[in-house]
Amino acid sequence: MADTVEPATLTQPDRMIAEAHELRRALGPVNLILIGIGSIIGAGIFVYTGTAAAQHAGPAVVLSFVIAGFGCLFAGLCYAEFASMIPESGSAYTYAYATMGRFMAWFIGWNMVLEYLVSAAGVSAGWSGYFGSLLADFHIYLPKALMMAPVAGTGFRDIHLTGAIINVPAVALIAILTTFLVIGVRESARFNGLMVLLKVAIVIAVIAFGLSFVHISNLTPFIPPNPATAGKTGLDALSADFGNFGKYGITGILAAAPIAFFAYIGFEAVSVAAQEARNPRRDLPIGILGSLGICTLLYILMAIVLTGITDWRTLDVTSPVSFAVSKIEGLKWLVIPIDIGAVVGLASVVFVSLYGQSRVFYSMARDGFLWPAFAEVHKRFKTPHRGTIIIGVLAAVLAALFPFDVLADLVSIGTLAAFISVCIGIMILRVTTPKARRQFRTPYVWFTAPAGVFVCGVMMASLSDATWVRLVIWTMIGLAIYFGYGIRHAAPSKWKVANEG
Repeated sequence: MADTVEPATLTQPDRMIAEAHELRRALGPVNLILIGIGSIIGAGIFVYTGTAAAQHAGPAVVLSFVIAGFGCLFAGLCYAEFASMIPESGSAYTYAYATMGRFMAWFIGWNMVLEYLVSAAGVSAGWSGYFGSLLADFHIYLPKALMMAPVAGTGFRDIHLTGAIINVPAVALIAILTTFLVIGVRESARFNGLMVLLKVAIVIAVIAFGLSFVHISNLTPFIPPNPATAGKTGLDALSADFGNFGKYGITGILAAAPIAFFAYIGFEAVSVAAQEARNPRRDLPIGILGSLGICTLLYILMAIVLTGITDWRTLDVTSPVSFAVSKIEGLKWLVIPIDIGAVVGLASVVFVSLYGQSRVFYSMARDGFLWPAFAEVHKRFKTPHRGTIIIGVLAAVLAALFPFDVLADLVSIGTLAAFISVCIGIMILRVTTPKARRQFRTPYVWFTAPAGVFVCGVMMASLSDATWVRLVIWTMIGLAIYFGYGIRHAAPSKWKVANEG
């Protein structure tokens, strides 16, 4: 297997890895697991656990995390098989191109911008708030006009100006992380690894020390009843629950699942690192499933601790973990470490999001969908430096002007669309190339892949109508770029998965 083989002639999976590797192969399985954990653990565990519990599910938010975790597990198993067959940067975009053609590849790649670029911008805006809170712990206060976005609002009608000038810390964070990404993937991986180890240590500390303060009374009833079901039983109660969808009860668990799902977004960033993995066929499945399994366990334990040490109705605040811990005399010493963990945790999410977006655009530009600047590789650092800088600038502008709430649901819906496409793509390959070599095979694929489509589809359906409208608008912008540039420059997919023997 030689690196000199032309990618366009490759038909056997064994030879796919011979794609011209301008990017440096420096990542092992531990690096890949840390990349996955770095992207997963962030706003979800530090913010949205409290929101999902207080607004929708109560202590049963644990079940919401289980539902979201199963959706990610099903999709993750499909990702792992794809990653072992197509060791190429681009993640779901590349997989869609190899199995469903040019248009679907563009559609998925364009929606992945929502997952990575918009997520990086939004989470950095959230990071700014935690950064300000951490400074306040040390009696250092920055002007609010330089700590907030000048635009706020979640819907189309309630968007308004806040009076702020620009979110300076968010812009500074993106500038620093973009610099690390330009310097090199090995240095970036080490930096990310340190951030991940720190925030995971703090999460484990909260769980370990907090479990002894959990009171069963706070977890009872485990599934708070929907107010609409009062005095009703059987089918009447179930009908009333769905009539008042999302306010506790069974539908509260379902409504909290997409919020919990946001906490998992990022595990597939491991597959984006395919061309920088030393042994992608072996290590990518380890990175994907390893990071997903570790984070699922931590999320469930954190949800139990958070709703068990205080009244879950009080957790709808910007920093629910710090808030809950501060109410317990024996845990108050953890408040500052938690704030540090949140700052570090959100920073590592922004880091991996910027990394993922630059690699997706790198793959799309190499295929001709985007302008060549995104595919240029620095001669010394061996990174797609121009594309990384452009993405950093775009993310900084979004972070400077908008809060995460404006685009949060778009991040989820774009990611869910990518997950569904991967599950469908695996089924297509099992029919078209059943004898292709698969170093990792999705177990029980005819259950796993359809289950992934179903669970992710249910979570998409649970999102608001306004989110679907925004998705349509976003898709229209993407189509304008596709028909204006991409369709005239895109080459046929380099990746042809063939039967062996």
